Amino acid sequence: MGHSKNTHKSLDRTEETIFPSQITNEHESLIMVKKLFATSISCIMYIRGLFPESSYGERHLEDLRLKILREDNTCPGSLHIIKWIRGCFDALEKKYLHMAVLILYTTPNEPEEVTELYQFKFKYTREGAIMDFDSYSSSTSLKSGANSEDIKKASVFLIRKLYMLMQNLGPLPNNVLLTMKLHYYNEVTPRDYQPPGFKEGVNSHILLFEGEPVNLQVGLVSTGFHSMKVKVTTEATRAPSLEKNLFQENNTTEITHQGLDCDEDDEEGNNQVRQSLLILCWFSPT
Repeated sequence: MGHSKNTHKSLDRTEETIFPSQITNEHESLIMVKKLFATSISCIMYIRGLFPESSYGERHLEDLRLKILREDNTCPGSLHIIKWIRGCFDALEKKYLHMAVLILYTTPNEPEEVTELYQFKFKYTREGAIMDFDSYSSSTSLKSGANSEDIKKASVFLIRKLYMLMQNLGPLPNNVLLTMKLHYYNEVTPRDYQPPGFKEGVNSHILLFEGEPVNLQVGLVSTGFHSMKVKVTTEATRAPSLEKNLFQENNTTEITHQGLDCDEDDEEGNNQVRQSLLILCWFSPT
């Protein structure tokens, strides 16, 4: 089989910028949320050392040099992650996706025993889509009506904060298993819906951490049309030097399935979840 001239396809096809220049309608908001989600996943994969350098392209965001996942035919793992991200894009477009949970664990056949996880929670407003990152700092939260420049500033701040968090976490175990679980808004999602690349998963009610977990909040970005909240949960021994007032919230040893991250203001009926599961992948962090 012949090889095409372009062997790498980046999740972000725009060379000049990561985010759209303006967010004034639902379509532009959706593009923004997709890019912020993909950039966040890429940040996690790169700094946690899950793929070789060849699996990333480079983009610039102000003074930041970001590594963005791209299709690397020499690294099947990166192809799996990109498939997951694109499956999430499909669910976002349909306004079905409630939460995507990226789970890292070490024991085969026991994905409920977690060593680290990342939660991306989405909401959809009547005006459109918002990407909501939970944070104690009001400077990371923008409500409906914020202008494009404010949204971009909040997004840049969020990526900086995520990078800082990833760089200050201790190393992962030598080998980790990785899976992604999707939770939907039941009232609007067809019972037989599965995004491309996903299948119906076993609905485990509780995730248990191998050690003592610590929950780390990242922030909030709101476009007035979509919202996405990001939270990281890892073993406390990996985060001894983090500023508690910047990231940390109360610890927990069990995480219930009712939205691993539940807000009191969730509308009744929308916080029920179903779960999709993609085929598991094995990675050895470098």
